[in-house]
Amino acid sequence: MQRKAVVLYSSGLDSTTCMAIAKEEGFIPYAISFSYGQRHSLELSVARQNAVKTGAAEHLVVDFDLRLMGGSALTADIDVPKTGVCNDIPVTYVPARNTIFLSFALGWAEVLGASDIFIGVNALDYSGYPDCRPEYIESFEKMANLATRTGVEGISKFKIHAPLISMSKADIIRRGLELGVDYGLTHSCYDPTPEGLSCGACDSCRLRLKGFAEAGLSDPLLYVS
Repeated sequence: MQRKAVVLYSSGLDSTTCMAIAKEEGFIPYAISFSYGQRHSLELSVARQNAVKTGAAEHLVVDFDLRLMGGSALTADIDVPKTGVCNDIPVTYVPARNTIFLSFALGWAEVLGASDIFIGVNALDYSGYPDCRPEYIESFEKMANLATRTGVEGISKFKIHAPLISMSKADIIRRGLELGVDYGLTHSCYDPTPEGLSCGACDSCRLRLKGFAEAGLSDPLLYVS
């Protein structure tokens, strides 16, 4: 009998690959996306259009507004940096975002009777976000089993899967293509044009383009330049 798994799905390259991996490992993916006031809300449109196409049995969109707190170029009136990939924690970091996302995923997983949660974080080709590191994932998994009825009563043990965490972006792309991922159905840009073109200069675009270049492939998405 196939087990259910909740997959954090933004429609990005990493989360789409992660969903394909979950499916390949024998799970039935339940995709969860977030409308949190992000300026790159195009990702939600892409997610809604393509979640089922990319393997989800069901797609849940959770709506809340982190613009009330701000503190990030993705949720406040702060310019998205376009001068190169930052080596420090950049202004595109959204305070506590993955903790919030994983908490919603954990709640839905408990309702679904799922013990497995997949998140496409990466600690190699990434922008230095503290909530993408292995020690963070290990800590959240421990908390999940301390903070839920499922964990406390021993019904099952929650597992947070981060299959991409030590992979380069090029290796992620290669793995996705092996699994049949159509990267034309993804979106990564933090600051797309109103027409949906990727800017090609934000951290997310630079890392994506670097990955395709290192894999010797062309990105199927359209860019401003």
